[in-house]
Amino acid sequence: MPVSGMVLAPKLLLGLLLGAAASVIWGGHAVVARLALTGQGITVLDMMFCRYLPAALILAPLAWRERRALAELGLRRLLLLTLFGGCFNLLLFVSALRFAPSSHGGTIAPMTGPVVGALAAWWLLNERPTAGRLAALAAMVTGVLLIGWDGLGGHPGAWRGDLLLVGAGGTWGVFTVLLRRWRVAAIPASAAVTLTSLPFVLPPFLLFRAEPFFSLDWRLWGWMLLAQGVALGAVSMLLFARSVEMLGATRAATLSVLVPATGLTTSYLVLGEPIGWVKAGGAALAVGAMLVAVLFTGRRA
Repeated sequence: MPVSGMVLAPKLLLGLLLGAAASVIWGGHAVVARLALTGQGITVLDMMFCRYLPAALILAPLAWRERRALAELGLRRLLLLTLFGGCFNLLLFVSALRFAPSSHGGTIAPMTGPVVGALAAWWLLNERPTAGRLAALAAMVTGVLLIGWDGLGGHPGAWRGDLLLVGAGGTWGVFTVLLRRWRVAAIPASAAVTLTSLPFVLPPFLLFRAEPFFSLDWRLWGWMLLAQGVALGAVSMLLFARSVEMLGATRAATLSVLVPATGLTTSYLVLGEPIGWVKAGGAALAVGAMLVAVLFTGRRA
């Protein structure tokens, strides 16, 4: 047993580090998107183009190398992964930031993901959560409600974005479970979701947004292509998918604990969004519950 534990420790540590790195990238995503969508001339469709074109170019050779695994996965499963973890998930998230502040984007969606992921794992993987994990998940839900309540006064109309953020977090939670259920490796999954998302995004962009988008300052759209497409679209997804393989769907999803911390901090420092006691309390409750869930609770087989 001690030898086995020593063998597993480096793998678990690497999984934690990869998941943490992906979470930090995601934590800043809401701030970058909110900033771009407010007064910069960037639209939701522009953001989706910036996300998927560079990432598709990066991942295309990897997808070709893993073409047999993708063929075995099948078109139906590819489309389901795209639905829950691809362009439709991003559409919910980015659209939400037109109404909700970035601090909500960096907290509500990542806190909803572990809850839905744990429930989906219970159903699809027979990973029955313990009483302690259920209590932690209930605390996460309470934290999300507190953050949303904070938006009712300080950000009129934010509730519309909050509902979209719940949808984005929930679909991402299902995506993490599907990766595990179908035993999809990191590179094929990331490449498949990106490449199958591009056909839904590129044609409408070319028809309606290409000319006005590229007429903007090149530094703006260049930064968006780098931040959205390279860092978020390719690097973070590869890191997280690999983390899921090493840690399991539920534990890897719970590592998004770093996302709200990064999101709140960058929202305050970059956009000057007030945190407030209600929002801070909700975030602290949910973050604490996440830590309890990943460190001290398990599941029943």
